[in-house]
Amino acid sequence: QVQLVESGGGLVQSGESLRLSCAASGKIFSINAMGWYRQAPGKQRELVATIGSGGNTNYGDSVKGRFTISRDTAKRTVYLQMNSLKPEDTAVYYCWSSITLSPSIFRPYWGQGTQVTVSS
Repeated sequence: QVQLVESGGGLVQSGESLRLSCAASGKIFSINAMGWYRQAPGKQRELVATIGSGGNTNYGDSVKGRFTISRDTAKRTVYLQMNSLKPEDTAVYYCWSSITLSPSIFRPYWGQGTQVTVSS
């Protein structure tokens, strides 16, 4: 069984920084892409950032230049460094990963979510 476990959320003031982590565990053949999405109250879930197995990255427009995604392949962990946080970054942040379970089977997985609250 595959699990994604997030950590690092919390309450910060506007302009401060936070670092989120997400570790994958379980019966994994290989990990393809990993990333972060977020959902604010009353809004749809939106892309924050993703990183592919080759290190290629993709960011949502609202976080470009402020957030940085990285991964440690050996630890099966993805990180999100969030700088210059704004109140509009307040949301539940979900870890996501595309995981290969066997050479012919791959599936998307989601973490349980971690709350990030930015006060003004």
